[in-house]
Amino acid sequence: MFGIEYLKATPTTYVLHYKGGRAKREGAGLSFFYYGPTSTVVAVPLATADVPFVFNEFTRDFQELTVQGQLTYRVSDPKKLAGLLDFSVDARGKHRSEDPAKLEERLVQATQVLAAGVVARLTLREALGACDALVAEVSAGLRKAEAVSMLGIEPLGLSILSIRANPEMARALEAEARESLQREADEAIYARRNAAVEQERTIKESELNTEIAVEQKKREIREKQMAAEIAVEEQRTALVAKRAENEKRDADTRAYAIEATLKPLREADWKTLMAVAAHGGDPKMMIALAFREMAENATKIGELNISPDLLKSLLAK
Repeated sequence: MFGIEYLKATPTTYVLHYKGGRAKREGAGLSFFYYGPTSTVVAVPLATADVPFVFNEFTRDFQELTVQGQLTYRVSDPKKLAGLLDFSVDARGKHRSEDPAKLEERLVQATQVLAAGVVARLTLREALGACDALVAEVSAGLRKAEAVSMLGIEPLGLSILSIRANPEMARALEAEARESLQREADEAIYARRNAAVEQERTIKESELNTEIAVEQKKREIREKQMAAEIAVEEQRTALVAKRAENEKRDADTRAYAIEATLKPLREADWKTLMAVAAHGGDPKMMIALAFREMAENATKIGELNISPDLLKSLLAK
């Protein structure tokens, strides 16, 4: 009423009340009445603010990528900011100009300039994995940037949500990465197969070595058996030779005995022998002597008759 206005600011709003071109009062969270036609009230927010951003940049190998993130800041010197941008408000507490929105645009531009300098030094592959390096360099650059400090702004934090290549290049990189992973998987399969083959070869070698050792033992046993059999045969040969020698000696002894026995008989006349044999009274022997004498005098015998009974008695056992 009658141009008298009332302002009640929050604790996170820094208020400057100008009247007649001079600051009549200033401070955070002020509440006061003022005369609107002759007064200008400036309200600078002191609370932290988040500014999202998305921009496209080109890498060293001329590939486009999209950087998306968020900048957090606060006003550290509200009087300096109020001297550069219009933060005046009307009776309802609304800013009269669009300068508060331009502040965020300036901060995003400063962030983009610093990020572009970092991205331009990297290739696409390097940039896609350089999120932490980008945050570190851009944050340090914002704290040192004159365009930011002259506004009385203090950057509190920077976060990069994503760094993406364009869809075509992203598909190409995905295909290449997929092929690389497939090659690694194939190499792992081949390595596992080679390991299995090597293990199998080791097992086969062990089995063959075992078989060789067993065969060697068997051969040694056979050789020992053969050596034992040879020794037995040698002993048997020696026994046979000894036995043959003994038998030969025995035969020689018997032959000598027979020779000694028959020597007198060989030198005696057969008639004498027959007489001695007949002296024993054997009829057959006597008949044999008779036939012997008849054989010697066969030319003198004209006719000889032998009865069947005589032949039968001679042939009987």
